[in-house]
Amino acid sequence: MAIYHLHVKVIGRKAGSSAVASAAYRSASRMRDERIDRVQDFSNKRGVVHSEVMLPEHAPEQWSDRERLWNDVEAFEVRKDAQLAREVEFAIPREMTERQGIELARDFAQAEFVDQGMIADVNVHWDMAEDGSPKPHAHVMLTMRSVDENGFGPKVRDWNRTEMVERWRERWAEHVNERLADLDIDARIDHRSLEAQGIGLEPQSQIGAPAQRIETHSVEGDGIEAANVADRAELHREIARNNGARIIADPSVALDAITQQQSTFTRRDMAMFAHRHSDGIEQFNEVMGAMRGSPDLVELGQDGRGEDRFTTRDMIEAEQRLHRAAELMAEKELHEVSDRDREAALARAGERGLVLSGEQADALAHVTDGRDLGIVVGYAGTGKSAMLGVAREAWEVAGYEVRGAALSGIAAENLEGGSGISSRTIASMEHGWKQGRDMLTSRDVLVIDEAGMVGTRQLERVLSHAAEAGAKVVLVGDPQQLQSIEAGAAFRSIHERHGGAEIGEVRRQREDWQRAATRDLATGRTGAAIHAYDAHDMVHEAQTREQARGDLIDRWDRDRQAAPDVSRIILTHTNAEVRELNEAARDRMRAAGDLGEDVRVTVERGERSFATGDRVMFLQNERGLGVKNGTLGTIEQVSTQSMTVQADDGRSIAFDLKDYDRIDHGYAATIHKAQGMTVDRTHVLATPGMDAHGSYVALSRHRDGMDLHYGGDDFAGQDRLVNTLSRDRAKDMATDYDQIDPAQDYAERRGITFRARVAQIMRRLMPERVRDAVDDMLDRLHAPGGGVPGGSVVQPPERAKAGRTEPERQADTEPEAVLRRARTRALVRHARACDAIMEAKREGHTPSSEQRRELGAARNAFEEVRPHGWQDAEAAYSKDNSLAREAGTGRIDRTVRALYQETELRHDTQRADDFVERWHKLDRASERQYAAGDYSGYKAARAEMGNMAKALERDPQMESLLEIRKKQLGIDMDFDSGMRLGRQLALSHGLGRGRGIGL
Repeated sequence: MAIYHLHVKVIGRKAGSSAVASAAYRSASRMRDERIDRVQDFSNKRGVVHSEVMLPEHAPEQWSDRERLWNDVEAFEVRKDAQLAREVEFAIPREMTERQGIELARDFAQAEFVDQGMIADVNVHWDMAEDGSPKPHAHVMLTMRSVDENGFGPKVRDWNRTEMVERWRERWAEHVNERLADLDIDARIDHRSLEAQGIGLEPQSQIGAPAQRIETHSVEGDGIEAANVADRAELHREIARNNGARIIADPSVALDAITQQQSTFTRRDMAMFAHRHSDGIEQFNEVMGAMRGSPDLVELGQDGRGEDRFTTRDMIEAEQRLHRAAELMAEKELHEVSDRDREAALARAGERGLVLSGEQADALAHVTDGRDLGIVVGYAGTGKSAMLGVAREAWEVAGYEVRGAALSGIAAENLEGGSGISSRTIASMEHGWKQGRDMLTSRDVLVIDEAGMVGTRQLERVLSHAAEAGAKVVLVGDPQQLQSIEAGAAFRSIHERHGGAEIGEVRRQREDWQRAATRDLATGRTGAAIHAYDAHDMVHEAQTREQARGDLIDRWDRDRQAAPDVSRIILTHTNAEVRELNEAARDRMRAAGDLGEDVRVTVERGERSFATGDRVMFLQNERGLGVKNGTLGTIEQVSTQSMTVQADDGRSIAFDLKDYDRIDHGYAATIHKAQGMTVDRTHVLATPGMDAHGSYVALSRHRDGMDLHYGGDDFAGQDRLVNTLSRDRAKDMATDYDQIDPAQDYAERRGITFRARVAQIMRRLMPERVRDAVDDMLDRLHAPGGGVPGGSVVQPPERAKAGRTEPERQADTEPEAVLRRARTRALVRHARACDAIMEAKREGHTPSSEQRRELGAARNAFEEVRPHGWQDAEAAYSKDNSLAREAGTGRIDRTVRALYQETELRHDTQRADDFVERWHKLDRASERQYAAGDYSGYKAARAEMGNMAKALERDPQMESLLEIRKKQLGIDMDFDSGMRLGRQLALSHGLGRGRGIGL
């Protein structure tokens, strides 16, 4: 599990530190400190894998020599308490290789420090902890004065601002998460403090080599510095010990921390968290034991990769509150719009030239039908916002106030621009509620756009507030587009439970084949979409990513000059690539003479050159300016103090850079910022971090055309490109594991279901008196007819041996007890009849007519109290003749167990037959629906097939039975050994989009 750590401190003489000694230690080198005429030798230090001095523009080249640089700093700073350097230390994800970690550290230092005008002395350490695990981190020593070709200038006070440190913390998290995604590493970090995340643990610092290794150099080196590092190492261990003690005392704090961004987790997730928050193997074991034994831990069963998955009671309760609020609202009908008002809104739209399709009209009828909960699922570009604009008019005529909200600022802006609904971010809306402002009322209609990106806890809070206020909520989105950052897949889960209107007719693209490609992207046929664009010469391979980037800019520039009035955007996965593409695009603008004179200014992301004609993007919501994170525009005027931008919606926005500096070039953007965007043309650079959700967004933003570029060093051919861009990374919910399919009985008999596990955990918290009563109830539930197929035929042996309680004695006269005894008698009688016939055959005799009549009567008696019981018993006897004799004498324990095994086999065999039959029906139906253009029906059928494939991952018995039926299921390719059948089934039919986690 990647950890977050970024620590900033000042190296100064007041603390007795030396810039030269500090640099020598961090770089494991030998350097002479000219100020005190002393050699600082740390060349024996281990673990330093990269050292480099990075210079900004115009800095003297001689300062690339570390010894010269820091001696000049020491000489320039004459005060005895001078601040010599600033150090930024950050942890590198241990999931990365050394090369990847070094590249990440260099890119971060370049973007956040060097581009701002600082000299950065970058040193990457790859230390090993005492337990042998890697502890990669970087030390970056920074100069504190401005520099030019003549040397040092004045100190830059802005670099000391608290806001700058917060910016570095946030930007480091963004750099890391982008790179992890790009490398397809399933880990993320969060820059927010534990307190801000609601986690009751103390923040820990990252340490380098053990302190005792540092102390060995303290004689020759900077003794005070070494002591400081050793003290920090001890502080780290002390905080880890304290956190471990907190987790042992209350393991819920650890489980809450793990579920901040994921609803479910694995044993490995717990182990990595315990390792981070403990000191030594003994405390690690205690922490793991506390987490595993916590009453808040809920075991859910296995995921698609065969790993056990867990969640917490808090996560379950949040999901339950979410669904209770949704159910409460779905049952109410307090916001009806009359047919007259709806028809009037449609007529006004028609006057403007807007004619809704049949699906849009159905969606309009759904959201205005009066129910307090409306749900609209629509593919990208199907005109959801246009429909909502008509709905807004109908609601307003009916006397309701309509509000809009979305997770991101640009999504809120697009909702407002497309529908006329005044919109803001959900975070801003919740902040107002906490202050007692802008509370919802029963006269409000709240439209939440891009609802698939909203996490479970946040959506629960919104729905619960709306339900309490009596407001109406309309959720609009597409579960297959970008996933929520926080835990859960709330929108998908609510839609599965309550249904809603679906809009599948794509209207954004102007050509039929492109609309079909968008439908393919929405229904999991990413490969079909890419092949369609390839057939129209819109997919372009280059030997390297660098060449692909150049080809993309060439094509973008040609298109721009041929059609200057056409809107366009360049899209890619990471901010690092966005910056490269922005600079390349801007170079083409400059070469063509389309930009005014450059003005060099410092903005939030560092130094940038802006000019009249530049495309820019706003990076932070600012209500005073009327801009959102992602708003695009073109510069009209720029100076070192201010800027005027014409936004794409036509507004002129003027601001001082000292008041608002969250702006950057806007020729290119990340795919994440593009959700909800519509332009005439897009140019997409594919990188390995993309998946099916990002691909769906990136390849569906355009009206007229799209060009997809990729490098052969990233993707060894188009097949690899398709595989990567088809990866399903849909988030899961804890309730996805609450089985609702035929595998439920099989799972429940093995105690691995959601409900059974919750019952076990709740039982631990019960008083003993209540627990005894519940135990008795459970015994009777699992008695004959009590829920297990076929029922039990005898009381569990452990209960029979125990002293009988008063509830048990009372139960003897209840119907369940009577049936239990009847089944036992029927089993014994049938066993005796079977044994008599088998004995006759063993002796070479033909069974008598009397023996046959008795067997028939015994079978009938058994059938009456336990359907199919005699068949299952005789199947068991045919495998082990001795069972019949044992059961005939009253010793029935072994026979009961064998009978259950035969019952399960019979049920599973029938289920396997049913599975194959239903699979064929759905497969045939989906093909008919797709051919007929019924894309909503096609999507539903394919989703159900995905559900069936995923269910196999939780049902090994069914999976085993179906292994011999692969050909019947259409699996005819040679899959790698070890691949689970459910995954084979999904891949062979292009699935992977059902309940639960991705296959």
